[in-house]
Amino acid sequence: MVQKIDLRHVVVVGGSLSGLRACETLRNAGFEGEITVVSAEVDTFYNRPPLSKKFLAGELEQERIMLRPAEHIDELQLTMRRGVAASALDTVSQTLRLSDSTELSFDGLIIATGGEVRTLPNQPRLGGVHTLRTLSDAMSLHEQLIEGAKLVIIGAGFIGLEVAATARTRGLDVTVLEGLASPLVRALGAQMGAAVASVQERHGVVVRCGVQVSRIVGNECVAGVELGDGEVVPADVVLVGVGVAPATQWLESSKLTLRDGVVCDDTLNVGVRAIYAAGDVARWPNSLFIDIEPDMRVEHWTNAAEQGAVAAENLLAVHRGEQPTPYSTVPFFWSDQFESRIQFLGRAHADSVVDVVAGKLDSSFCATYSTNGRLTAVLGVSMPKLVMPARVLLQRTTSRAEALTHFQTVTA
Repeated sequence: MVQKIDLRHVVVVGGSLSGLRACETLRNAGFEGEITVVSAEVDTFYNRPPLSKKFLAGELEQERIMLRPAEHIDELQLTMRRGVAASALDTVSQTLRLSDSTELSFDGLIIATGGEVRTLPNQPRLGGVHTLRTLSDAMSLHEQLIEGAKLVIIGAGFIGLEVAATARTRGLDVTVLEGLASPLVRALGAQMGAAVASVQERHGVVVRCGVQVSRIVGNECVAGVELGDGEVVPADVVLVGVGVAPATQWLESSKLTLRDGVVCDDTLNVGVRAIYAAGDVARWPNSLFIDIEPDMRVEHWTNAAEQGAVAAENLLAVHRGEQPTPYSTVPFFWSDQFESRIQFLGRAHADSVVDVVAGKLDSSFCATYSTNGRLTAVLGVSMPKLVMPARVLLQRTTSRAEALTHFQTVTA
């Protein structure tokens, strides 16, 4: 048996999808104590994926990207601390210090602070220079996506490419600058990253890889992006999309183990009783992929939703004196760009063997990734009927040969 913990007050740090799912799980399981949500953002519990797509395009109003109706949030009976960030954690006294100099004591804590956008070194404060992570960011960027304007996106990750597609559809002249040899190299590998990015080029987006950004130039407003060779790419608007970093600075004095995220065990516990982490900030050993990746951090919607619920369930289990449950999953993400839906299941690695099992790289296709002889990922561009059923193959040890046979059969 696990030693029970008293649980009267749970604090959830982060007004995100993970934080909401944690709160819902606590209430649905019958927890009647106090739940306090601490959120650095004033806006809470909204859906982030539309920020680079339909919301940015003006096709969705703010009300339609909220994760739950206001009356549902009210029913959860949460104490909301909006616009206040967590600044320090004392695990011994179980106290959270906030940016407004107040403190919160807790019996249970769920860390769901997500990520923070990375910026360029010495990034200037100029009109027209944006990042995209929050609702406020999306509103500011939307105002400047004017037909005929020149948009330069620094970074060819999924957010950058989604914004490129949205802006191009709105009639902007779009250029994407990427320092690596191919877009999406870290997520998909060079060959598949280039194939996915070709969707952009077919719609008139200029994608330039292997270029180094020297600086963003302009006076009060941005005028362009200077490259390492001195060339200036003209710009009316610039989006810096060079990735996100887990929001862990406030935990640096906490003695928790931090390594590109909060290091957790397989139950999402951070090494201190009654404290769990979930979502983009959590790094944990995923048993389905532990032979090729000792631990992982996943920045995707599905993982955030699942981990928020599991963290709360395990906190309640310890409260009851029960053994918490390990969390394992097949990571999944999707990206909508123009008419294409890109879907990815699993994990790709630099040494993965890639096999195109259906379609053609210059249109719709499906590809598998095999690492150390076994299937570890499936990628599809507008091929959902092939991608989604492959989750079953990834949940068990399926060899490359078995995977290829499977796809030969289903595409025959």
